Amino acid sequence: MGILGFLKSQFLCHLIICCVFIVSGLIVNLLQLCTLVLWPINKQFYRKVNCKLAYCISSQLVMLLEWWSGTECTIYTDQENYKQFGKESAIVILNHNFEIDFLCGWTFCERFGVLGSAKVLAKKELAYVPLIGWMWYFLEIVFCTRKWEQDRITVVQSLRNLRDYPEKFWLLLHCEGTRFTEKKHEISMQVAEAKGLPKLKHHLLPRTKGFSITVQSLRNVVTAVYDSTLNFRNHENPTLLGVLNGKKYHADLYVRRIPLENIPEEEAECAAWLHRLYQEKDAFQEEYYKTGKFPGTAIVPPRRPWSLVNCLFWTSLLLYPCFTFLVSMISEGSSVTLISFTLLLVAGTFCTVNINSVADYMSGCLSHSICIYSIKSHIRHPVDWGIGGYVKKKNHLYIHKYISEQK
Repeated sequence: MGILGFLKSQFLCHLIICCVFIVSGLIVNLLQLCTLVLWPINKQFYRKVNCKLAYCISSQLVMLLEWWSGTECTIYTDQENYKQFGKESAIVILNHNFEIDFLCGWTFCERFGVLGSAKVLAKKELAYVPLIGWMWYFLEIVFCTRKWEQDRITVVQSLRNLRDYPEKFWLLLHCEGTRFTEKKHEISMQVAEAKGLPKLKHHLLPRTKGFSITVQSLRNVVTAVYDSTLNFRNHENPTLLGVLNGKKYHADLYVRRIPLENIPEEEAECAAWLHRLYQEKDAFQEEYYKTGKFPGTAIVPPRRPWSLVNCLFWTSLLLYPCFTFLVSMISEGSSVTLISFTLLLVAGTFCTVNINSVADYMSGCLSHSICIYSIKSHIRHPVDWGIGGYVKKKNHLYIHKYISEQK
C-alpha cells in the first residue's frame, strides 16, 4: 500500500470528507430554499438553478467512486445507442444486486452530463431528511407513500409535472424493489411459480405497476428506456465503506436502448413486457458469469472533471474556516463554539462509522418506492415490503394473499 492508499484508509480523512459533505450540503439546501422565490416568477429558471445546486451535493458521492477509489466503469452497448446517451430524456432500469448500485447509476448519469437533473422514485419519508432528501424535494423528485390509494393521484401528478422539464433527465428505477439476496430470491420464485411466471436465477420478480405508471405518465416526454444490467469483475461485492477506503473496483454495465414506442401502453401488456425484459436480463447475467463480459462493444466513457472540481472547491472553501473556528474555540473557550464544533464532529463521526447503514437506508428508500403499488398498506416489514415482508411469514397462505393483492 502506497502513501496515498494509506491516507485514504485513515479515519481522519473519512471524517473530513463527511464533514465537508454535511456542511456543504446544508449550505446548498439553504440556497435551494432561497430559490423558491423564483418559482412564481420563472419556473423553468428555478428548475435549471436547482439542477446545478443538486449537482453540488450528488457529485461529491460520485467523486468518491470515480476519483477517490478510482473505480473504472466499462459500458457494453451498441455504438449507435451510445451516441444518444445524454442527448435525450430516458427511463433507466437498473438491477439491484449490490450495495453501491445506486451510486453506479449516478456515475452513469455523470458520465453523460445528466447527474444534476437525475430523478428517482423515493419514499416520502426521505423528503424530510437533510442533504439528499431536501435536495430531492427542491429537484421535484417523485415521492410516494406505501398506500396506492393516496399515490394514485399524487405520483401520477408528480410525474406529469416533469413533462415540461427544461433539462434532459434520466429517471432511475429499481423495478425489483429490494436488493437481491438468496432468501428473498427463494420467496420471489415461489411467487413466480404460483403465478405461472418463468423463474429467474439472478433477479427477483420485477414490480410492474410503478413502471407502467411511469411509462404512461412520461410517454412523449422520454424517448427511450435504458435497460441497464450491472456486474463487477472477479465476483467482487463492493461496499460504500470499501469505496471510502479507496478500494478500486471495476464495474461492467450492459445498456440496451429501447425506444419508448416499442413498449405497450396498456398496463397488462406493459407488465408482461417487463417480465420478458427481466428474463432477458437474467440471460445476460448468466452469460456474464460464464464469460466475464456482456454482449456489445466495450466502451469506457471518459470521466468528467467537474465532480472532482466541485469537491475540491467545497473542501478548500470550508477547511480554512473550520481550522480558524477550531483555533478560535481553543483560544476563547466559548461554550457556544465548543458545542457547535462538538455537534459537527459527532455528525461527521456518525456518518463515517455508519456509512454502510446510510447506504442501506438510501438504497432502500429508492428501491422500496417502486414496489408500493403492489402491496397493501397493512403489510410492513423493515427489510422489504414486496418480498422480504414474506420472508418472515413464508407459507402458501401468505403467498396466495400476495398474489391476490397483485391482481
